[in-house]
Amino acid sequence: MKDSNCGYCMRGELLEQFGIYICDLSVSSLILFKEQSHEGRCIVAYKDHVSEIVNISDEKRHAFIDDVNRAAKAIHAVFHPDKLNYGAYGDTGCHLHVHLVPKYKDGFEWGGTFEMNPKKKFLSEQEYAFMIERIKAALQQ
Repeated sequence: MKDSNCGYCMRGELLEQFGIYICDLSVSSLILFKEQSHEGRCIVAYKDHVSEIVNISDEKRHAFIDDVNRAAKAIHAVFHPDKLNYGAYGDTGCHLHVHLVPKYKDGFEWGGTFEMNPKKKFLSEQEYAFMIERIKAALQQ
């Protein structure tokens, strides 16, 4: 089930407004968040357009949480954050997804809730590509 107005479902220009597709996981997609005030910030988006985690089977929910865990391990391996924050909102997009937001003790917003899109730090295409390469390598381990 897909929604033609959803960046997670349709990818392309809709996704490119805020993220870069990295790869598919077992029941979801891993996306690099373009705004990188929190170095390594990613999103794990469920493969189908469902709003709530209660709308999927136990088996798929477990697989989704496993995907979140796999992505979190890769982020820890590559970026070495002091803490990883997890945010599952979707009030407007209504697509099940989790933000994985690395936090650093000497970094932006340490000790507080992360801002959804601070619009402060964007990278070059080469920098994004290098980050994605490193994340993909960590996922293989």
